[in-house]
Amino acid sequence: DALPILVSIKKNGHHIPNSPITVMISQSEIGDASRVRVSGPGLKEGRTFETSEFVIDTREAGYGGLSLSIEGPSKVDINTEDLEDGTCKVTYCPTEPGNYIITIKFADQHVPGSPYSVKVTGEGRLKESITSKRRAPTVANIGSQCDLSLKIPEISILDMTAQVTSPSGKTHDAQIMEGDNNTYCIRFVPTEMGVHTVNVKYKSQHVPGSPFQFTVGPLGEGGAHKVRAGGPGLERAETGLPAEFSIWTREAGAGGLSIAVEGPSKAEIAFEDRKDGSCGVSYIVQEPGDYEVSVKFNDDHVPDSPFVVPVTTPSDDARRLTVTSLRESGLKVNQPASFAVSLNGAKGVIDAKVHSPSGALEECYVTEIDEDKYAVRFIPRENGVYVVDVKFNGSHIPGSPFKIRVGDPSQAGDPGLVSAYGAGLERGVTGSPAEFIVNTTHAGPGALAVTIDGPSKVKMDCQECAEGYKVTYTPMVPGSYLISIKYGGPYHIVGSPFKAKITGSRLVSSHSNHETSTLLMESFTTPETLSQQPGDSFEPQFDPNAQFSFSPFFSSFHVGSRLVSSHSNHESSSMFMESIPKSDAMLQQSAMPTSASDASKVVAKGLGLNKAYVGQKNSFTVDCSKAGNNMLLVGVHGPKTPCEEIVVKHLGNRLYNVTYLLKDKGDYILVVKWGDAHIPGSPYRLSVP
Repeated sequence: DALPILVSIKKNGHHIPNSPITVMISQSEIGDASRVRVSGPGLKEGRTFETSEFVIDTREAGYGGLSLSIEGPSKVDINTEDLEDGTCKVTYCPTEPGNYIITIKFADQHVPGSPYSVKVTGEGRLKESITSKRRAPTVANIGSQCDLSLKIPEISILDMTAQVTSPSGKTHDAQIMEGDNNTYCIRFVPTEMGVHTVNVKYKSQHVPGSPFQFTVGPLGEGGAHKVRAGGPGLERAETGLPAEFSIWTREAGAGGLSIAVEGPSKAEIAFEDRKDGSCGVSYIVQEPGDYEVSVKFNDDHVPDSPFVVPVTTPSDDARRLTVTSLRESGLKVNQPASFAVSLNGAKGVIDAKVHSPSGALEECYVTEIDEDKYAVRFIPRENGVYVVDVKFNGSHIPGSPFKIRVGDPSQAGDPGLVSAYGAGLERGVTGSPAEFIVNTTHAGPGALAVTIDGPSKVKMDCQECAEGYKVTYTPMVPGSYLISIKYGGPYHIVGSPFKAKITGSRLVSSHSNHETSTLLMESFTTPETLSQQPGDSFEPQFDPNAQFSFSPFFSSFHVGSRLVSSHSNHESSSMFMESIPKSDAMLQQSAMPTSASDASKVVAKGLGLNKAYVGQKNSFTVDCSKAGNNMLLVGVHGPKTPCEEIVVKHLGNRLYNVTYLLKDKGDYILVVKWGDAHIPGSPYRLSVP
């Protein structure tokens, strides 16, 4: 029953050696959606805030891609579990009543019964809110006493540090005074007018809200983008116990402040005005689940609002689980990190997710050690604080989400030492590039994230420069754009978000009033010179001896949820970097190759070595300065189509910047060679969501 399949492999329109080839495929191996079996109560009915499930059986269906989507009144998190018998269990938890549509496809065809209509009953999410009028703060002057209030539970003042950097760049220590009920006051006396940076750290890590902006003299333009909110109550909570956080409105000026908590149960919200431009908020909820905490100023969300807060309950089975061998610091980049989770007799499913300092979702493995114990493993790819969610039957276990520091705190990127300047942070004209500089010279290595929210998507370019990075964006619709700059994790630099006022005519038609463009770069120690030297660039050549393995068929499993009744106009677009189309495999050389080279001394760094996104220029750097003379080969092999483009740019002294563009989701192989030898870590495996 085997069928001959002719596979052609071409390079620049010409067959490679031995192409085309014939592959014999059995009829039973060809994906057939009609042979997929789906069963379970989650295909018929469900209850709000309760987990529904069903099982997908593809054992008799051959090879093919499996896709799943759920549409309905609320967004749902879809989780899958491999039952290790050729079947897969799918669970989801709706939060609003109504009719949901579950679509299941195999080999791009509906499975029998798809799409399924599921009736969900029960109560929806409950919302409680409070409002407060904020007065304009007292203007601080040179020589006056300036105070910044904080409330941080369960820490020691002996492990706290506070420093103030003046507009001229001078840094000095600030006084820390401890008050009642876990409150602290940061006090300093300014000697200059202008915007000061206040860095408050606990055990070398910025506390929530830090680094703070403190203006001496008349305040600039206020608004919601100048408000800061932070504290444990915006990260996690327990049922029946107060969850607390702080809001700093001093830099925002006068206006109306509103706080709302929405989730499975009604919240009791308490508000404390500290009379110094800050306030404290606490709330208590009675049911577990994910709650949305919104903080608005003059009806606009403050930065990072709304916050999604996981709430657990002491009576949950997840409370029985314990964690051992968890190292909260001392871990190193590219070295495996792991810890153990004991179930202590509890029965259910354990799940873990790892969030990198730059906000990306990293690959994480949960493996069974014995009947009552599991190991959670991941490989950190950047310095900074990782957040690890560990859930049992959908509920966080005690201590989750866990914070794990990777790298020496002194070597991690410090957002308090990053500054940004340039006309593009204040103004611009539609259709014309606006630019600004992000100075990371003294901040150490870290991930840089730039997000621009405004009336239109913008094309963003990022180039390394002596000060750090030069960011260029081109707006197409007039209006106000908010530019958020974060460094070394989820920390805004001082002044972020910046508001740029764009004038000019509307150049594109847009159906949304709020669109988002994002750029993500990983920063390393910047070389003194990044300019390209004459003679450094050569035309790329294809190495006929380079070996790329391939599979004529690719089996994948894609799951995701889609919300159709959404009222949000928030959209996402990708970063673009200056480049020109190239072939899939390309070479760049700094000198004629000789035998005096050592690929083991090549160092490659960057998010693009392990994570990639469709339609976005993914990038990494390759340092061959200590590896002798040879040629650099970069190739990307994908599941369906070739890589759209790869660009290798020589920055000088055998330091290269590599960018590549992918058009399809799936698993890719990234090969980096110095001459004929793989560099350490190559070939890299990429999972493109």
